Amino acid sequence: MSRIAVVTDSTSDLPQSARERYGIKVVPLSVIFEDKVYIDDRKSIKQDDFYKMIENSDQMPKASTPAPGSFLKTYAGLLNEDKEIISIHISRKLSGTINSAELARKQLESKNIHLVDSRLVHMPCGFMAIKASMMADQNYDAEYIIRELDNFRKKIFSFFVPRSLDNLIKGGRISKLRATFANLLEVKPILTLKDGEVSLYKSTKKWEQAKKEMLNSMEKLIKKEGKLTVSIGDVASDDEAGELEEIIRNKFSPSEIYRTKIGIVVGSHLGIGGLSITFLQE
Repeated sequence: MSRIAVVTDSTSDLPQSARERYGIKVVPLSVIFEDKVYIDDRKSIKQDDFYKMIENSDQMPKASTPAPGSFLKTYAGLLNEDKEIISIHISRKLSGTINSAELARKQLESKNIHLVDSRLVHMPCGFMAIKASMMADQNYDAEYIIRELDNFRKKIFSFFVPRSLDNLIKGGRISKLRATFANLLEVKPILTLKDGEVSLYKSTKKWEQAKKEMLNSMEKLIKKEGKLTVSIGDVASDDEAGELEEIIRNKFSPSEIYRTKIGIVVGSHLGIGGLSITFLQE
């Protein structure tokens, strides 16, 4: 058993099967909606039930970072098991989550807690956690794993297509001026992650075209050789995610596909009906 334990947060949207398979600990964020707090742990409330609540509301759910105490409890438990910890989290530009982790590390005064700003979110961050866990199982030391994660990050590509830009506007994730212009023209953007932030990758005119363009862009980025791993995520849009999965299996024959329900923190911004594709080759 590895001496290194991997921790991430719930915005990585790791499926439960992956958490268990790789032994990854997940510290949940929360969402505040209509004066109530919902923990992004897939237990306090089912994701689809949460999305039904917000569907007809004018209020924008607000994400809340974990309190330092949440990290303190997780880290202390692992340190008591004589574990060295690599803790990989959502981009600092998108959330203050890693700041809470830093406060917990400071309080514990341990040199065996290593924090990593993934500069990503959703399954791109999740894939970094999986990679770290796999390398830990191969008995690489923490410093080497962290160095390799910098190279690994460059192999990860991600696309997000929101049904509507409303939540991304309200949440301040994209320019209001650009979003208003896009809405007027009925543009359906394909978003990606760049320099730790949400960025426009490409614009399309219609929803079906956006999905096709995601796949076309994916085809251009995939090399002829290398193990392909793919993740498909959805915000209360299981049927469309299933269609994407079938196309991707037939078209690209990936070695592994993860299906994940986008959690209530990321899903609150992407909006109901939103889809994501994350992939990498090694």
